[in-house]
Amino acid sequence: MAGKKSALGRGLGALIPEIDEENTTEGKYINEIEINKIFPNEDQPRKNFDDEKLAQLTASIKEHGVIQPIIVKREGEFYKIIAGERRWRAAKLAGLKKVPVIEKKLSELETMELSLIENLQRENLNPIEEALAYKQLIDEYKLTQDEIAEKLGKSRPSITNSMRLLNLDERVQTYIAEGTMSEGHGKVLLGLTDKEQQYEVSKKIIDENLSIRQTEELIKSLIKNRKKTPAKKVSKDIYIKDIEEKLKSVLGTKVYITKGKNKNKIEIEYYSEDDLQRILNIFKL
Repeated sequence: MAGKKSALGRGLGALIPEIDEENTTEGKYINEIEINKIFPNEDQPRKNFDDEKLAQLTASIKEHGVIQPIIVKREGEFYKIIAGERRWRAAKLAGLKKVPVIEKKLSELETMELSLIENLQRENLNPIEEALAYKQLIDEYKLTQDEIAEKLGKSRPSITNSMRLLNLDERVQTYIAEGTMSEGHGKVLLGLTDKEQQYEVSKKIIDENLSIRQTEELIKSLIKNRKKTPAKKVSKDIYIKDIEEKLKSVLGTKVYITKGKNKNKIEIEYYSEDDLQRILNIFKL
């Protein structure tokens, strides 16, 4: 198992044999498979494909064919894509009936890792897809951030900073995923803990085309103003209000119950000596 981790740590090239111009690897591994027997991996980190780039790849495949084989894993009579979904999509659009593949026997974890490595090394993932992929490795495969960093050849802080983007409002995450707003802007927005405020500021960033520096200044100003604003009084809970009303009804005067840090108090209003005596009589004092 240690050998496999080392290969993953070295990146995509350690798991995929070198391929020459004639699509051969010393006569090993490469097969041609019917394109309809291949299906995409639903756990593939990459969710969005650029239509323009896909069209360019389709045109290239029509002229030159699929130069680099698709990496697959056999599942019954079919094959799940581990790496190369964009090539597979383009090959389908190009009308190919068969495509070259390299079949790999990998665990689910290794499949996920290789798919992630391929996309990261080719810079195909947007920042949110990358963060979600790290989260999936942690949640589903119980890897630590240190283990992910070692496998992918990244620093642990880079994994941590990437995943912090998932603390943003989902609408802000969508802006980043679509490229409407940069990852840098998103990291600055993390200075705001209120997600609705994150969203409102993100709209301002887009509408006014704010730079990261301008966004930093805006958020500093918002945080400063928030600290100056006096905290709102916490409204009394329903139980306390109900007790106040009952005491008011029994005593015939206003009653206030105040909860403090170390002690609580009940205040009973009276308007004269006679009124005080009346209240004392109710208490049979």
